[in-house]
Amino acid sequence: MLARIFRPAKTAMQSGRAKARDWVLEFEPKSARRSDPLMGWTQTSDTERQVRLSFDTKEDAVRYADAHGIAFQLIDPKPAKRIIKAYADNFAFGRKIPWTH
Repeated sequence: MLARIFRPAKTAMQSGRAKARDWVLEFEPKSARRSDPLMGWTQTSDTERQVRLSFDTKEDAVRYADAHGIAFQLIDPKPAKRIIKAYADNFAFGRKIPWTH
């Protein structure tokens, strides 16, 4: 029973970081998903895959895993690469790409 402790990435659908601040503990899948022959839905017998715990800090998640004897893999988030842009740069005189309609 191996778990991952990580901080989820921001969703691509919104600019906010509302659900990306918490640390998440979730279990690795034990078996692959199978396709149901009648309906085509995916199915699995792994019920631990449904467990997803959220914690405020990384230390709380690690402390919980240690207290319950859960082996875990800690995945630190990568720093966000920020590209600072200004609207005025679209109309700058020395712009590399010419501005056209």
